Amino acid sequence: MCTDCGCGAGEAKIEGDGHAPPHRHADGTVHSHAHGHDEHSHEHVHAHIGASLVRPHISETPARRMLRVEEDILSKNNVYADANRRLWAERGIFAVNLVSSPGAGKTTLLVRSIEKLKGRLPVAVIEGDQQTSNDAERIRATGAMAIQINTGKGCHLEAHTVGHAFEHIDVPDGALLFIENVGNLICPAEFDLGEAHKVVILSVTEGEDKPLKYPNIFAAADVMVLTKIDLLPYVQFDVARCVEYARRVNSKIEVLQLSSTSGAGMDSWLDWLDRSASATRAGCRTEMG
Repeated sequence: MCTDCGCGAGEAKIEGDGHAPPHRHADGTVHSHAHGHDEHSHEHVHAHIGASLVRPHISETPARRMLRVEEDILSKNNVYADANRRLWAERGIFAVNLVSSPGAGKTTLLVRSIEKLKGRLPVAVIEGDQQTSNDAERIRATGAMAIQINTGKGCHLEAHTVGHAFEHIDVPDGALLFIENVGNLICPAEFDLGEAHKVVILSVTEGEDKPLKYPNIFAAADVMVLTKIDLLPYVQFDVARCVEYARRVNSKIEVLQLSSTSGAGMDSWLDWLDRSASATRAGCRTEMG
């Protein structure tokens, strides 16, 4: 957990100033993007400051104190995640949380996906990195909306900051919202952002035993996307073994194989996005009656 790795010392910052203008819904109502947090919500402070609210008893052991701090952090995050989820569901927005090791190809997959989805559904992206806005700039070059969160010393995104980042972009109802998490297979597994699905991305340039080495994220994900399959002739990677390992951890995980460079397998990924986004929009219409 992050109370062990020390990333709680960081403070996330959202690129840009001010908030997005109010968004007009299809029914004519206007949504102001209020996130529903308390009066301190705009401080954008790393959620780990919740640990300071825990007042340990003198008799507590260090291990018990650490457990209570971790429980406090996650419970606070879950409150914000639930608020994000309700808002997005009400507006028919399909949110996907993309998680991977650094360099697995998340941003390249996003760029290729956005290019191929043009004219099919609106797309917005919340980008997470420790520093720079390079990835957000790559996304904007496709014409899609993007906002950058820099986590500083933080090793993952949190629901509180993601909710505020969402306020800064004018996402239309029924859109596809990609959340590109910080490159890390450990801490993002623990933090719900309010997404409909976690998608873990694993490239064939990594070890096929990653699902066994980092089981929490593969257990939490609904989909594993195996990327860079165009490089299979040049690397030692056993696809069947990797899939078996992933399903040993999570028997229900869906596996997609693709190459963002060659385009192989992209149609299956895009079809999954289309189906899932359509189901989210249909659920929103049902709720509205």
